[in-house]
Amino acid sequence: MLKKASRPLVFLVLAVVVVLAVVLAVVVAAAPAAWGADAPAGAPALPRVEVRSADLWAVGVVHDDKMSIHLSRLIDNAPVRDAAISVVLRGTAYAATAESDGSYSLQTKDLTLPGPAVVEFQVAFGAARESLKGTLDIGAAAGVTDDKNNARQLWWWVLNFAVCFGVLWLISRRRKAAQT
Repeated sequence: MLKKASRPLVFLVLAVVVVLAVVLAVVVAAAPAAWGADAPAGAPALPRVEVRSADLWAVGVVHDDKMSIHLSRLIDNAPVRDAAISVVLRGTAYAATAESDGSYSLQTKDLTLPGPAVVEFQVAFGAARESLKGTLDIGAAAGVTDDKNNARQLWWWVLNFAVCFGVLWLISRRRKAAQT
């Protein structure tokens, strides 16, 4: 059994270990990417728009200020490689460039603006022309959270544990003084 004099010291060490463990858990949970962890499984996917017509299917995936467009035929899901694609985004028309893998790409700063935007793919291949319309919803900027109180909440918890630790320390000192 422990001596009466060493019990407050053990209690003090245990309290410090618990406080440090809680602070570390809060910090790691608040910023997993800062510790080298990948995005959580429930992280939102990249913004995308999918549109169909009677003959074509277009999928546009946005990454930063670049959109990759995959255009295919609905009948056989074969990529359409010889098309001229014009993308109307936020009222401005942009020409998409063909890539070597059969997709098309578009780069503009309009893709970084948050919020929903009407997208129209104007496709010309052979003698056919089609217009495919859809909505692209670009969320908040990547890496920016809507919760602006993360740091404030962390420091609030640290302060709460410090106050609790201080109160417990004062109580143990008071008991020790009463015993002598």
